[in-house]
Amino acid sequence: MKVKTAAKINLSLDVTGKLENGYHTIESVFQTVGLYDEISVDLTENGIEISCELPEMFETADPIPCDERNIAYKAAKRFFEETGRETGCRIHIKKGIPSQAGMGGGSTDAAAVLYCLNKLTGEPLDKSQLEETGAKIGADVPFFITGGTAYVGGFGEQITAISDYSGKILVIAKGQEGVSTPVAYSKVDSLVNPVHPQTQKLVDAVNSGDENAYKYFGNLFEDAVGLNEVSDIKQKMTENGALSSVMTGSGSAVFGLFSDKQTAEKCCEILRKSDYFSAVCETVGESFIVVE
Repeated sequence: MKVKTAAKINLSLDVTGKLENGYHTIESVFQTVGLYDEISVDLTENGIEISCELPEMFETADPIPCDERNIAYKAAKRFFEETGRETGCRIHIKKGIPSQAGMGGGSTDAAAVLYCLNKLTGEPLDKSQLEETGAKIGADVPFFITGGTAYVGGFGEQITAISDYSGKILVIAKGQEGVSTPVAYSKVDSLVNPVHPQTQKLVDAVNSGDENAYKYFGNLFEDAVGLNEVSDIKQKMTENGALSSVMTGSGSAVFGLFSDKQTAEKCCEILRKSDYFSAVCETVGESFIVVE
């Protein structure tokens, strides 16, 4: 089975607290976007094999482990444990989502593996069980089982679907700079009097169909990590027609919202000439597209 599996952006991302165990609580609006990895899964007699295919433009990023350290491998292992299936699989990942981008590339791969294995083995798990299995692998994995537009709270496990926000035109761009998630959170912890995004107002605006919902886009991590390339991409997007431009996740990709595709494509070309990865896509209503 082969599926295309979507990336996500955070239309809003806020850190609302930190517990004694070091875990942070968040408040966010997740949105799947039409930038995809392609996952192929074949059932085998035993064992889990994994291979990866990267476009040349991604090769300068940190290497993706193609062994048991890969989250897609962990997803397959967990699926077989949860279902008691004494079989194996072969997984091939063709990357189209940049890594270290705050776009959930690993988590969406893991969700796709769970989805494919469930289909290939006669659907032993229902949707809620798939989400529960995903939660044991990574915080963002359950969201990708469905995708679309969702309010996300807690540690990322509280997922509530909100009104469909698909069909919006985006440019997504990323430079070479990156920041690890733990470092990003430590930088958030050290912020003094931070300006928090208005996530609840964004939820209300999306649910009411407000065309100006983008005015409530925001990301607390943006000021915290302070990446020069993020500032430069945001400026270029704003100067070239973006209605709003915000970093996603803990970095370092940036998305810009555009009112029409022609303006978006012009901006995308300008960013590419500055040696940034850049792509035009749309917000989409679900994670998976079955290819074969």
